[in-house]
Amino acid sequence: MKKYIAEFIGTLVLVVMGCGTAMLVGCNAMFGGGYILTALAFGLVIVGMAYCVGNISGCHINPAVSLGVLISGGMSVKDFIAYVIAQCAGAFAGAGILAAIFNLGDVVDLTGGFGSNGLAGVKDSAVAGLLVEVVLTFIFVLTILGVTSKKANHGSFGGLVIGLTLTLVHILGIGLTGTSVNPARSFGPALVAMISGNGDPMGVLWVFIVGPFVGAALAALTYKFLESDN
Repeated sequence: MKKYIAEFIGTLVLVVMGCGTAMLVGCNAMFGGGYILTALAFGLVIVGMAYCVGNISGCHINPAVSLGVLISGGMSVKDFIAYVIAQCAGAFAGAGILAAIFNLGDVVDLTGGFGSNGLAGVKDSAVAGLLVEVVLTFIFVLTILGVTSKKANHGSFGGLVIGLTLTLVHILGIGLTGTSVNPARSFGPALVAMISGNGDPMGVLWVFIVGPFVGAALAALTYKFLESDN
């Protein structure tokens, strides 16, 4: 049970700090300050949480990462399902905290939807958005599997490498889809935005569920092939 609680807390912190930063500073690619700050916020959360709950749950805080670990044989189906539930619950709670802070404090949400993902950067093309999420998640999950492999020798720097990689994929992806690579991170803010009447991000949510899961599955299969002795 403790590892599920750790996943809940980790995903909650990811949404509060990552999406909260996006809401506060904005993510307009024409004004790079907020763009870079948001990318760094998501990456730094992973670094912090990796050293905080990594020894308890592995610090997946992302259903796509959990799927990659499942396919790689690193966890059971039971744990996978429980992790996903905990992660989605944490993301929803995190988005709820942001809603309370921004509404009670009368703070302007520069994303317009609690940091939920969208397709504006790819001209509302679901196909383009899906491709972006598949590619970015593939890169992210492939890195995680490599860093955490039993054959790897990164010492205590694994969390830093993973966090920097998440920052990297955000630098490209924010202007295109807002960067999900994490179905839970997309689900929580989208649900809270819908409940609050802030647009209809649930309508494109499937892109940010299917894309990361496909990218993660491809990454896991690719890494298993690369790491095999044959």
